[in-house]
Amino acid sequence: MPITTLSTTVQADAAGRVDLVIRDLAAVSRSQVRGLVDHGCVSVNGNICRNIGATVKEGDSVSIRFDPAQRYREKKKSWEDRTFSVLYEDDILIVVDKSAGSLTVPTDNKEKNSLVDRVSVYLSHSRGEREAFVVHRLDREVSGLLVFGKRKDVADALIEQFKQRKPERFYIAIVSGVMDRDEGKFHSHLATGNNLDRYITRPSANTEEAITLFRVLKRMQDTTLVELQLETGKRNQIRVQLADVGHPVLGDPRYQTKKAQHPRWVRKRIALHAKSLSFVHPGTGEMVSFESPLPSAMEKFIAFREKAKS
Repeated sequence: MPITTLSTTVQADAAGRVDLVIRDLAAVSRSQVRGLVDHGCVSVNGNICRNIGATVKEGDSVSIRFDPAQRYREKKKSWEDRTFSVLYEDDILIVVDKSAGSLTVPTDNKEKNSLVDRVSVYLSHSRGEREAFVVHRLDREVSGLLVFGKRKDVADALIEQFKQRKPERFYIAIVSGVMDRDEGKFHSHLATGNNLDRYITRPSANTEEAITLFRVLKRMQDTTLVELQLETGKRNQIRVQLADVGHPVLGDPRYQTKKAQHPRWVRKRIALHAKSLSFVHPGTGEMVSFESPLPSAMEKFIAFREKAKS
């Protein structure tokens, strides 16, 4: 089918937003108007129009050049947000790389602009109001990978996978001191104190089982780079277990705080990053895997300590 060209000269009563002129000229919906603009099909006075909100005045020439057989879908708008970046997205879920410093969900203090709020805003910014549904969480000062459902049933299916310990979750931590064991398992039971801090205690009806596998990746001058795999995902699990063996995560403000301090680690965040995530996609039934690079703060610390050790 040949390319179609439609043109009009803006009359006084039609002056205003260009999208309204396009809609009347081509007899298409508002979403199709956005698609035509996004694909460079619209010109004003011979210049490609990139802004759907642009204004036109009396006497301006508006032209639309398009293939009637093609469906011009609106392009996804670019998005920048200091709290996260989008790693993967489809019709039913979204995987994001969370920045340190943002709450995954509001606490009882009802903080605004938590990660779930920001992801919901992202999902809504060009497609009408939509909600991100929480599947799992990361502590505020921890960075890395999280998956959200775009529908409640999708989130529920993913939550069930986490309950059954099916997803694979790997973290990287820089911890205080030089760990002597190359690898092993932390198997403990966690309880919550009155100040909401977690601690290890004997099993009871009020405790939660916590299992973490660990492997030393690099021993440095006075710190250790550790890979950790979660078998369970309890709040503060990794941080409590590492502190319990005398190797708290650098910068941790809650567990073995004094020992977690280091003169080269001056950032507010803690040196813990959720680096990889694998799970069965609820829509396709296939295993999907995602990786997040180590944050620059951790990379720079490691590079400096390696240089100091040599």
